[in-house]
Amino acid sequence: MLLFLAATLTLVLIPGPNHLYIAARGLAQGRAAGLASAFGVEAGTLVHIVAAAGGLSFLIAQSATLFGVVKWAGVAYLVYLGVRTLTSKDELTTRTAEPQPLRKVFLEGVLVNVLNPKVILFFLALLPQFVDPKAGSPTTQIVLFGATLLVLGLLSDIVYALTAGALSGRLAKRAKQLRYFSGIVYIGLGIATAFTGRRAV
Repeated sequence: MLLFLAATLTLVLIPGPNHLYIAARGLAQGRAAGLASAFGVEAGTLVHIVAAAGGLSFLIAQSATLFGVVKWAGVAYLVYLGVRTLTSKDELTTRTAEPQPLRKVFLEGVLVNVLNPKVILFFLALLPQFVDPKAGSPTTQIVLFGATLLVLGLLSDIVYALTAGALSGRLAKRAKQLRYFSGIVYIGLGIATAFTGRRAV
């Protein structure tokens, strides 16, 4: 659990699509919209938890080969994300957006997270490494780990929502440094995943 918490904290603290969406909404429409987007993002996490609990439990219990395929696909994509982030010329910018109803902001937050590659990879490649079929139901373990991610992610998202306005100038000036940091962390996670979970399933 301690290793899982460390990995989860690393992931939720890296600026990604979820954080960028929350910050943009918070800057454009204030704290209410920022919080609505934050709760929408974590509602999207519930979708990932249900999907993982239904599919990965069978994967973990039945096929070491498929487990390995998913793992190495995750490693390759994490490294790809890191390289793409490091070589990208795009910088973090804050743009105002047209005011949207809070319900729409919430639903957009759900979609942003459901389609977030970082979260998808977490549930497909990283989370299974911490599941031990001998310790009990894989489904129960996945739900527990997923709920932990949800709580930590929500706390991180709320911080972004409440402080987006105060940090807007600094984020714009430090976009390049944030990009390099994120790219290095993605590659590091890919390497760590490659050397994790070598047990038979």
